[in-house]
Amino acid sequence: QVQLVESGGALVQPGGSLRLSCEASGSIFSIYDMAWNRQAPGKQVELVARISRGGTTIYADSVKGRFTISRDNGKNTVYLQMTSLRPEDTALYSCNADIISYSSIQRDYWGQGTQVTVSS
Repeated sequence: QVQLVESGGALVQPGGSLRLSCEASGSIFSIYDMAWNRQAPGKQVELVARISRGGTTIYADSVKGRFTISRDNGKNTVYLQMTSLRPEDTALYSCNADIISYSSIQRDYWGQGTQVTVSS
């Protein structure tokens, strides 16, 4: 069994900052790409940022310069540092990861998500 658990979501004022965390646990052999995605009410899921095992990153244009993705391979954890938050960043943020498990042929795992609300 592999699980991804996110934390760090909250209500924050415009211009504020938050740091999200997502920890993978279970029968993990290796983790490759990890990513943060978000889904606002009535909208499709969109990729926010992705990071490879070696640290190569990509970002959605809407968050470039404001969000930073990072990871700690020793802790099987990916982070999303969010600054200069805007109301349009309000969404359910979920992480996903490409994981090789000892106990399953499944590769793509998702967490349940953590809510970020940006409002005054």
